This record gives sequence, C-alpha cells and structure tokens, in this order.
Amino acid sequence: MAHTAARLARLALALGASFGLLLPAPPSAAQSLAPSVSLRDSVPIGSDGLCEAQIQSPRPSEGMFDRRYRIVCRDAAASVGEMEVVGGETPPAALARLAGADATCRAAPVGQIGGGLNNVTAQLCSSPGKAVERLILAGTRGGRTFAAAGLAVYADALRLGLATLAGDRLVDGAVNVPLTQAGDAQAFARAQAEAISSEIALSEAYRRSNAGLFAEAAEFFGVSATNLPGQNATEALLNAALQQSNLGNFAEARNLFAKAADDAAGNPLLARLARNFRSLDALNRAEPAEALAVLDAPLPQLVDSMEATLQLQIDTVMAQRLSSEGGNPVAGAGAVLTLAERLQLLDGQATYLRGTAQRLLGRPGEADDLLRRAYADITAVREARVVTVLWLRAQILGDLGTLAEARGETGQAESLHRQAIALLATTYPGSPALASATAQLAGLYARSGRRSEAVALFRQLVADAGDDAHTPALRRHLAPWFALLAEPQANPLEAAEDMFAASQLMLRPGLAQTQAVLARELSGGSDEAAQLFRQSINLGRAIEMKRIEVLRAESQAEQDASLAAALLPMREELDLLRLRQLEVQQQLAAYPRYRAVSSGRIALGELQATLRDGEAYLKLVMLDDAAYAVYADRISATAYRLDASPARIAEMVDILRDSIAIEEGGQTITYPFELGVARQLATVLLGPVQGQLSGVEHLIFEPDGALLRLPINLLVMDDASVDRYAARTADPDADPYDYRGTAWLGRAMQVTTSVSPASFRDLRAARRSEARGEYLGLGQNVPLPEYAVFSPRTRSGIADERCVWSPLTWSNPVKADELRAASAILGSGGAGVVLLTDGDFTDTRLKGMDDLNQYRILHFATHGLVTSPEPECPPRPALLTSFGDAESDGLLSFAEIFDLSLDADLVILSACNTASVGGLAASREAGVTTGGDFALDGLVRAFVGAGGRNVVASHWPVPDDYDATGRLISGFFQADRGQSIGEALRQAQLALMDDADTSHPFYWSAFAVVGDGAIALRR
Repeated sequence: MAHTAARLARLALALGASFGLLLPAPPSAAQSLAPSVSLRDSVPIGSDGLCEAQIQSPRPSEGMFDRRYRIVCRDAAASVGEMEVVGGETPPAALARLAGADATCRAAPVGQIGGGLNNVTAQLCSSPGKAVERLILAGTRGGRTFAAAGLAVYADALRLGLATLAGDRLVDGAVNVPLTQAGDAQAFARAQAEAISSEIALSEAYRRSNAGLFAEAAEFFGVSATNLPGQNATEALLNAALQQSNLGNFAEARNLFAKAADDAAGNPLLARLARNFRSLDALNRAEPAEALAVLDAPLPQLVDSMEATLQLQIDTVMAQRLSSEGGNPVAGAGAVLTLAERLQLLDGQATYLRGTAQRLLGRPGEADDLLRRAYADITAVREARVVTVLWLRAQILGDLGTLAEARGETGQAESLHRQAIALLATTYPGSPALASATAQLAGLYARSGRRSEAVALFRQLVADAGDDAHTPALRRHLAPWFALLAEPQANPLEAAEDMFAASQLMLRPGLAQTQAVLARELSGGSDEAAQLFRQSINLGRAIEMKRIEVLRAESQAEQDASLAAALLPMREELDLLRLRQLEVQQQLAAYPRYRAVSSGRIALGELQATLRDGEAYLKLVMLDDAAYAVYADRISATAYRLDASPARIAEMVDILRDSIAIEEGGQTITYPFELGVARQLATVLLGPVQGQLSGVEHLIFEPDGALLRLPINLLVMDDASVDRYAARTADPDADPYDYRGTAWLGRAMQVTTSVSPASFRDLRAARRSEARGEYLGLGQNVPLPEYAVFSPRTRSGIADERCVWSPLTWSNPVKADELRAASAILGSGGAGVVLLTDGDFTDTRLKGMDDLNQYRILHFATHGLVTSPEPECPPRPALLTSFGDAESDGLLSFAEIFDLSLDADLVILSACNTASVGGLAASREAGVTTGGDFALDGLVRAFVGAGGRNVVASHWPVPDDYDATGRLISGFFQADRGQSIGEALRQAQLALMDDADTSHPFYWSAFAVVGDGAIALRR
C-alpha cells in the first residue's frame, strides 16, 4: 500500500505545478524544539549539510521498532550506504548479513563513533566483480543492535550516522570524502548503479524540473523512462516528453507522447498529466487553439477500484521526499494529500492552461475569468498550504498582472506581480521562477516610464540570479532591460557592464542540453574531477537549503524575538558551506571537463583584464524581436542594438550559406557568393564599432542565434569590394567565382570563436600541454560491405529499428592525404608523430589508448554525424571510425569523446559539418534546435571537456577541388614556431583568398578556431 501511495504521489507532480507538500503552520515554541531522531523520517548526518539518512518502508519480517535507513550524500550519484536499528540480532550476525555470503572481509579500525554504542566491531569487505570496498560497523545499546554499511570512502558518514541513531540526537561533525583515483572506473560506476534507487532517480528528475533545469530534467526523465517498470515508466516518459517540448525539440516530444499514450489513457492521474503536458506542448509551439482542443478531450471515468483509492493517504516519508524543490525540503510539513486532492490540483492546472490559451488567442476577458478560477481552485486545496504549487500560483498571478497592464490598470498589475514575487522569494531564492517574476515587474516599470525603478530592479535581479536561472521565459522577460541599456547613455561603460552581465543569463537551450548530458557523464565518473563536480553541484543544493532555512528563521524571529538566538549558528553554517563550495570550484577550474559543463558568469572587467593589446571581444545576444552586441577591448567597452531583427539576420545568414554550399541531389553545389549581403551583415554586426576595429589583430567572437552557423571571417568590410566585383562581373566573360582583392574580415584579423566569457578566461589561464608527442593523425575509416547486418550495439543506445545508420554511411571515407601531409611537415623536426588510419582507426582502439594525453595535436580526418538516420530518431553526434571489436559500433560518440583523457593544445576536426549545419532533426546535443545551428555545443564541447584547449572545426563539407583543403592544412602546419593557431590559419587562408580558383569562401572560410587562437601552434 505504501509503495502504491508513493507512486501515485509522484504521478501528480508536474512542471510548475508539482503537488506534494503542505506549507507548515506558524511554529510554536514547542514545535521549534528538535524532535527525537527516532521519530524523524529524514535525519541529517553531521552538520555540514552533505549527507542525510532517509527512512525506508518496513519489511514484513521486521519488528515494530526496527528501522532501516538509506544514506544519501549530495556529492554522490547514488546512495552511499545503509543503516539499521534491529532487535534480536547480535552485532556479528548483523555484520555477516550485511556483508553477504560471497564477500571477503577483514578487520578494520572502529574509529570514534560515540552515541553510547558498546561492543562496536568494524570490517572492510569486497565482493566478486566489485572494485569498491564497503565498510560495515555494528554495535549495541539498550539491547538493540545498530549497524551501518556503505562505501568505505564515506566512513565519516557511516560513523556519524550510527552515533546519531544510537544517541537519538543530531551529532555535529563534517563528512570528509577523500578524492581518490579509482583503479577501475567502470567497476566503480557499476557499484554506484547497483546502489541507486529508481525512486531517487525519478525524484532527482523532478527536482531539476521544478528548479527550471529542463535540460538536466530531460536527461534524468529519459533514463528513468528506460529503467522504471509499468506506470512509473509512463510517468517518466510523459515528463521526458514535456522537457523536450520545453527545449524546443517538438518532434521528439511528439514521439514520446505517442509512446506514453496507451498506458496513460486508463489511469485518472496519468490521463490528466498527459492532457496537461500535451496542452503545454501545444502552447510551447504557439498553437493555443490546439491546446484548447487537447483540454476539451474527454478523460477516462474512474472505475470502482479507483474510487476506493480516493482516500488513500501519502505516507510522511514520501511527502517529504516529494517536497524537494531543487533540493529544498521544507521541514515539519507532515500533512498529506488524498488522491482526490491531487486530481483537483491537476484540473486546476488545466484551467490555468485554458486561460493562458485564451489570452494568447486575444480573448482577455475569458482569460482573466479562467485564470482567477484556476487560482481559486488551486488555493482551495488545504487552505493554500501546498508548497509545490507555489510556482504555478506565481505564474497565474504574473499572467493576471499582464492582463491588468493591458487594461491600463498599472497599480493592479504591480500588486499582482509583487504577490507572485512574495510567493517565490522565500521558497525559491535564486530560482528561474523568481528571476522571471522579478523581471516581469521590472518590465512593467520600464513600460510605465519608471526608469530608475526598472534599472534598480533589473540590476538586482541579475545580481541575485542563480547560475541556473537561465530559461526561455527569462530571455523574453529581460527584453525591456536590454532595450533600456541600448538607449543613449550618460555612462556607456556602465551600460556595457550591465548588458554583459545580463547576457550571461541567456543560455541557449541546445547548449543547456549538451551541458546537461556532459554533466551527467561527469557526475557518474570516479576520478577527482567527477567527485569534485558532484561536491560542487550538491554543495550548491545544500547552500540553497540552508539559505531558505535562514530566511524562514529570520521571518519567524521578527514575530518571536526568543527565536533570534538560533540565527547566528545557522548563518555561520551557511558561510561555511559557501566557503567549501568556493574552494571546490577553485579546484575544479583546473579540470577541462568542468570547463565544458560550466556556465559560470564573470564581470566585464574580468574579461577585459584577460584581453591583450590588439584584441577585442564581441558578444551577440539574440532575443525574440531585437538583437544586441557588447564589444570590449582592454580599455573600453560599448553596448548597442543591432540595426536588424533576429529574423532578418537569419535571412541574411541563410542567403550566405546557400551561396556557399548546398546539398542538391546528393551533391554539394556552390553558387556565386552573395558579396552584397555579406557587406550588409558586416554593417549590421560591426558598423557601430568599425572605427575601433582598425587596431584589432585578434577578434574573439561569441555568436548567438543564426550567427552560430556562419564563420564571420567572410564578412565584407568595405563597400569598394562590392562595387569592384559588380563592375567586373558586368562583363559576361568575367569569372563570377573570382573574389580576389575582397576586404574580408578574415584578411584583416584572426578570428576565434568563444563558447562563453568564463570559458575563454579559464582557457587563457590554463597551463599549456605537457605532452611529449607532437601529432596524432586519425582517419580514413574502412568501408563496410553493403550487405553488412548491424546488431543493436551499433545504434548507440537507440532501440528503434529505424534508427540504424546504413552501412553506406561508412562507404565514403575521408582520404588520409591531409594527415600524411601534416605528419610529413611536423615529422621533419624529429618530434613524435603518429598516424592511425584504416583498420587501426577504430573506436575500440581510441577508447583503449592510455597515451592519448601524450599528443599536443590531434587531427581527425573523418565524417562527423550531427543529424540522425531518420527525423523521428533521437540523434547523438559522433565521429565515424572503422569497426573494432565485437562491441564496436564504428562511432566515437560525443559522450565517449568527453570521457577521453587528452592534453592537447589543438584538436582538428577536418570532417563534414563538425561545426555547423544539421538537418531538421539535427542533434540537440550538438546544439541544433531547428536544423542548422552550431555543433560546437556538441562534438567541439566534448573535445574541450576531454582536454582539448582549442578545436578547429568545419562549418560545411570541406572541398577537395583544387586541393583546397590539402593546401590549407599544409599551409597551416608550415607556420613558424611560436606563431599562434589563429594567425597560422589566417595565413593559410590568405593564400587561398589570393588564388582565383579558391577565392570563393567555400574553399577557405569553413574552418573556425574555437577556444583561444592565441595559443602557439608549434612549440
């Protein structure tokens, strides 16, 4: 019964309206006293907020007073141990049972435990096939046996936990986990996987969803949908579908909803969940009429067996677990919801969605009535004390405020927005929801002429926003702030600083997803970077929990002065947690894998201090209706609005891309380049700062929107180039593909593409490669016979028969000519140069090489896959390789790339489309959302995470005509020793620009340097 209750409780959780816990009533003095540990369902272990013990449901054979706990630590990807309090069993018997029959054990030091335990015994045990040792402790007190077993590296948690249970009181202390290099990373990961609970995995998915971390939630829900049974899997599948819709991956969302449809139809909770989620999906696609049609569809009637469960109660343990919004459980709630109340909350959410659809259809009267009805229905449940609908209530208030503003009722609108902020400020500080609610109020001020108030509130919002506050909604709500900053300013530097700070909250959905996938890969590892990463992420969660606790204590102390004394130790503990997190993050900065998943923010001054003489940084921000730029050099900075909408900029980019290379009938076709459009785009992007560019030798460019799929080195910097070309091609005998003498941006300066300001700063401060070898060339895969039959392993985790790459994918390998040319040039100096081609170039060999970190330069000449075999398949970007052993799939996936250990100053991806265009279903992990965005968010970022400081990747299929690519690569590697990567590439491109046969950008412009082009190519 308890398991069924737990399952039904989770079913009602939904995006922005996940229903689980009640707000506690104001505490009395008696309630403020800490309860007995034996009466608590969630018990903190130590005083640093890192670990806690969660009580488990009783087993039929257990005594009435027996208790079992699972130990969960916030720096671990799984449960790290268990504890028991049992009667009628001796400590030796408990040790033997917990060790297991096949374990090999030896005596271990007991250490200091406390809590009044007697006859304590400790042993270290290992089991066949598991590389991680477990520590088991057992002792007695008061006729009962207290035992703990778990990963030996969490010995502090096991000892503190036993002391807490034995003493029946909370025990101060810190859980210190040594960072050790596991001998067998795969075995360690297996041990974690064996320990993790499917319920915990699903709870982690909800935590991320409720915190607005849609990309991370999508990954966790996707895994849960695969691993969970029955209706649990359906629930996870519905949530995974909604997360994909939130991220703009509508085709994949549609497929996931279809898979869940049959299983959801017969269950009242699942049916409502599916209805609401499909309606949200329609709203995400800007189809409000479809959303209404979904909401109008009939729901299944309750059968007799379901009627009987309407009074089913949710146990307190599950209620507290479900309350974890972004890791912020609210203590002392205890109250539970019936199934009928959960159905009522889901129906209230449906009414809200109806109101939203009516508002988008231009029916403000109907929308206002529905939104008010939804708010009343939701707050009627348990006297408005359900914590997990606070977010939904705030959304409704914000929408009502928007409607009031449209009616001219500014005062009413302000009041509604303030109510929304007040609901969120205590429970969700630093969350995307609070940032969006605050931005709505600030936008109201801006539109109402209250400029100073708007400026102050927007600045405070940006300063207070958490690192995970980036959402599509926040991007929209910050538009008034960017508009204010682009107005003529008395202090242009201040406006640039403000716009630069706000722009770093604009994380692209594709990038967010890539970071989420790589973060999951990193958090599951066993090396020091992985352990530090888990500590950093989950210390952040502990900080949020403690910050909320402090905020509530401050509020209570205002009403009862006797509670003020408890504030000081709470604040000290919060300061300690923040100090620990800062130390961990400083350690993490040395690891490239962390830089690949980090979305940290820096001040404009920090960036300027990183730049050198002759360098400038240009950052673009594309909003819905306007585009902006921040330009900075060492001593000055300016912010401006681009003189073209994002839609118009996208049109220009499409025109240029189509004149460079377009696929027609399986062939790559090149047309005369649209020189005039390239000049127009240069004026839009660089016109306001063109005078400042005259002294720039190195431009670091951070693109956004459509510019993610175009290298800006092909922009035309003067009108004279366009006029000369037009005059010359007026002659019908003139060569329209001759662009010699054009003032390309790439002729005047080297260009580096930056992933983010923080990553550029960290990369510039990172040490250079210490590899002994100079060059490793890889490519020219072995073709497969057309009759080859693929086994499931070749699908890279995709279990659909349609999602298999044809053997023809391997039939046209990239020739190794450029690898041989590069190796001949570099090998002449006597440095370590190695080529792996044909049968030596397999994914099996690459993943098994333990000396990859001994090469400064890795050069891949192979095809990059950034689309999927079929539009409905969830793709995974990868590099094509030859097939290796029986487990080989002939692909080096981006997750496998991320797990490589490199120490390379340069990785070259001389492959088709490794930096740019995919199809309509191009990979979201490659950062491609609607077909044609920049793949640096996938393959390139994975190589950065693996230890590549710079990646040179191609925007379109590199051409063989006129030996253009071979000449480019040869010219690149013929650079003088000490010459920078960016300048070496520019010099090689100049040679092609000045040759009539290869002066079209198709031949010389494809390659982009991602990272820091100022690093020397050759030592």
